[in-house]
Parts: sequence; C-alpha cells; structure tokens
Amino acid sequence: MMIQNLNKIERQRRIKEYILRDPFLSDKKLAELFNFSVQTIRLDRLEMGIPEMRKRIIKVAKETSLADQVKSLKRDEIIGELIDIELGKSGIAILKTVKSMAFNRTGIIRSHYIFSLADSLAISIIDAKVALTGIARLRYKIPVYTGQTLVAKARVAQKKGNKYLVSVHVKSNHEEVFTGKLVIFSFNDKVKKKEV
Repeated sequence: MMIQNLNKIERQRRIKEYILRDPFLSDKKLAELFNFSVQTIRLDRLEMGIPEMRKRIIKVAKETSLADQVKSLKRDEIIGELIDIELGKSGIAILKTVKSMAFNRTGIIRSHYIFSLADSLAISIIDAKVALTGIARLRYKIPVYTGQTLVAKARVAQKKGNKYLVSVHVKSNHEEVFTGKLVIFSFNDKVKKKEV
C-alpha cells in the first residue's frame, strides 16, 4: 500500500508511527511506502531523532533480553552484543572494535578479540547449562582495524550426543575477516569446581 500526497509534518508523523510498529523497516522500504526518495525519508528520520535501522535493531535486541535466553553463559560473559539467537541452532552478535583492542603500532585488532566474539557466540547458542570449546579450527582472512564493527554469525552444523560442530563466520563491511569451526561439548549438570 503506497501513501501519497502528505505534507512534511504529516509524513513525519506517519513515518514515526510505522517505525514504532515495526522498528525493522528500512529507509528504502519507507521510501516505497510513502513514495518519496530514500534521502527524504532519511532526512525526516534524522530530524525526528530516530536512529538508523541497525541501531534500532540493536535497541530491540537489548530490550528483548536475548542474553537472558542463553543458558551456558552469564550476560557479562558474552563478548559483543547478541542480535539474534535460536538456542541449539544459530545466533548473530556484533562487536564494535576500539583502540584498546588493537596493537598500538598498526591499529590492527588483536586476534583474541575476534576469536572471543566467535567463541562466545558459539557457546551461547548451545542449549545447555555448561558448554565448553573442545576443538577449534580457525582462519583469519584479513586484518581488522580499530573502529570497524564485526558481525558474527554462528550456526550448529552438526550435533552428535553432547558434541556440537558450530560454524562461525565474522564479517566487517560485508567482507569475511574470520571463519571458524568449533567443536563445543555440552554438559547439562554443573561441572564441579576443582580445588587448587
């Protein structure tokens, strides 16, 4: 359904209503609905102080407490922000890189931050109280620099008993920077703490 012949005030009011009902509407989709250019919709959205779709998605993810669905990790143990999760199947997380994660001389993000994002996501999607990484096969493809946002996607490729093969792909600017195949072992009973 296309909406036409609206003045700016009415258009902005309607755009706000639509976004409140569906925060996942892109500027392009809104432009199609209102029969205006994407640039006009973007300017309207900015004037009203409505963030871009990606930021709205992150806000919705936080509000729906995706981290609360995770059984194997506590909220503060998850690296990055969970955007989507389906326990036992798949998940998506993002991580905005900062200067403290990088080597001072080059600005390249240290590999353990990228692995931590991937590993944390892989463990998070396992539907068990305790999950541990047993084996990891990793491939760093291109360097990541300070300020880049990483998007990690994980999916359970195979499950055999308490052993999960999880495939993780990390991208930045639509380019794959890291891939990993992790074997995660699950334990539904708490692992006893070993006395040292």
